[in-house]
Amino acid sequence: MKKGVKIVTIGGGSSYTPELVEGFIKRYHELPIRELWLVDIEAGREKLEIVGNMAKRMVKAANIDCEVHLTLDRREALKDADFVTTQFRVGLLEARIKDERIPLSHGIIGQETNGAGGMFKAFRTIPVILGIVEDMSELCPDAWLINFTNPAGMVTEAVLRYGKWDKVIGLCNVPIGAIKSASDVLGKPEEDLFFKFAGINHLHWHRIFDKDGTELTETVIDGLYGPNANPGKVVENIKNMRFLYEQVKHLKMLPCPYHRYYYMTDAMLEEELASFKNEGTRGEVVKKLEDSLFELYKDPNLDHKPEELSKRGGAHYSDAACEIINSIYNNKGTLMVVSTRNNGAIDDVPYDSAVEITSVIRAHGAEPVNFGKFPPAQRGLLQVMKSMEELTIEAAVTGDYATALQAFTSNPLVPSGDLAKTILDEMLEAHKEFLPQFAK
Repeated sequence: MKKGVKIVTIGGGSSYTPELVEGFIKRYHELPIRELWLVDIEAGREKLEIVGNMAKRMVKAANIDCEVHLTLDRREALKDADFVTTQFRVGLLEARIKDERIPLSHGIIGQETNGAGGMFKAFRTIPVILGIVEDMSELCPDAWLINFTNPAGMVTEAVLRYGKWDKVIGLCNVPIGAIKSASDVLGKPEEDLFFKFAGINHLHWHRIFDKDGTELTETVIDGLYGPNANPGKVVENIKNMRFLYEQVKHLKMLPCPYHRYYYMTDAMLEEELASFKNEGTRGEVVKKLEDSLFELYKDPNLDHKPEELSKRGGAHYSDAACEIINSIYNNKGTLMVVSTRNNGAIDDVPYDSAVEITSVIRAHGAEPVNFGKFPPAQRGLLQVMKSMEELTIEAAVTGDYATALQAFTSNPLVPSGDLAKTILDEMLEAHKEFLPQFAK
């Protein structure tokens, strides 16, 4: 790569951008960024200007030689980029709120990346990410795409399968939170532990070993989910981390926090319905939090990431993205949990599908650490969810109604039959502005 790096962030008006800028600043001694382009759409112009001006203040305060550019012209920004990061939300938070409220109004889970809401987020997002890849192939054909737009696993697989773009890595902050949580339980620094993750985005399991090779997984299970455990919070999006201890103990692996939607569906639905009727869905809560964050960002004296950003629900996303870029640029071989092509690392899902797995990050990308086979309890759910992802991605690309209905029918969080069709039809109508592929 040429001396000095050009990075483009699509969705640059995001409330997460200050953490991204902070991450680049602290790595500047080994990742010499000469240009950072923050890109958004007309509907995000005001937020782009607010957060973009704050980014400029942060760079100035850090006294680094980096130009920050703000633009609504994606193609202008992408020209000759080295890395492209994506953190956008098609339809903004209003679309997320519909993804939550419509299913809940029918008495089923309404969540940003799980169930009907997660599938609709994929329907809206995948055509946009494929358009970005098409522009990249023309304007920056050697660039890496680092995606943390949700649903991150399906977006990554769509880029690999339909975009034919191999230089892509998907990222989620949930494994980072899980690592920090386990480290706290064990009273050991993260660097003294080895974490072996495998699965798909928001549906992974992991095991933990110490430096001597001793497995500590069951110790952490007891500490987080045993009779006297106080699990705390791994992700802001989920209120309560309760699991059935005996069931998790049988897994002999630590579940992802989002497994609670599948292992504790009744409790999760009860909790969501209560919020739906009272303080509002998570999207409605986040909207208020975002409004307060942008009021903070307007302060002309603020030149650092505020502590309040950690409550947003995506803490550590952006810093991890910076570390992936750093590891690729410097061929560091950092161990990270990312979404990447399976390449046979997990026996139970297709070779060419996207999985979320512990990987070594080098100049050629993510090299997944071999995992092998899952036991029956994990394998069954994983394969059901992977087939649902494949159907969802196909529907997002083709706009085929029957495929979308089949995806709904295969999702464990969506009842099959007439109710699935009713919810699908209602959501297609609610989101039709952002689903032109279904307008046939």
